[in-house]
Amino acid sequence: MTATPAIEGWFTTDPEPALTADRCTTCGTVFFPPTAAATGFCRNPGCDGETFESASLSRRGTVWSYTDAQYRPPAPYVPATDPYEPFALAAVELPEGLVVLGQVAEGFGVADLRVGAEVEVVVETLHVEQTDDGPVERTIWRWRPIAPARAEEVVA
Repeated sequence: MTATPAIEGWFTTDPEPALTADRCTTCGTVFFPPTAAATGFCRNPGCDGETFESASLSRRGTVWSYTDAQYRPPAPYVPATDPYEPFALAAVELPEGLVVLGQVAEGFGVADLRVGAEVEVVVETLHVEQTDDGPVERTIWRWRPIAPARAEEVVA
C-alpha cells in the first residue's frame, strides 16, 4: 500500500517527522501552514517581503489548550470509524512562537493532556482511500504526549 500525506508540504514523513513552515527572508517571521509561496507576500503586516524559504518547525512543543471533537466534522473530513468516535485536539505552542492546532495521536485523549505538557509530532494514518491503482494510505501529523498527564496533575 502506498502512503501519501493527506496535505502535501505541511509535514515531513522522515523517521523523526516535523511540520514544514515558510520563513520570510526579509523579516524572518515563520508561518504555518506554508502558503506564502502561493500568496506571494509576507503575512506580517509590518513587512513587505516577497521571498520565502522552507523551514522545519521544532518537533516538540507544549500544550497551550486542548479539547475533544464530540461532533463529527463536516466534509471533506473522512471519519476513521463508523459510527463516529470523538477524538482529542491540542493547540501546541512551539519554540518558534507559533500555536498549531492538530489532532492528538491514536490511543490518547483529553485525559492524557494538560496545559504545559510536552508533546511531539508523529505521522499516523488518517484513512485508507481506494483508487484505481489500489489502496492508498493517507497520512497526517498528530501530537503525541511525551508523558501522559496523571490524574493528580489535572486541574478541574
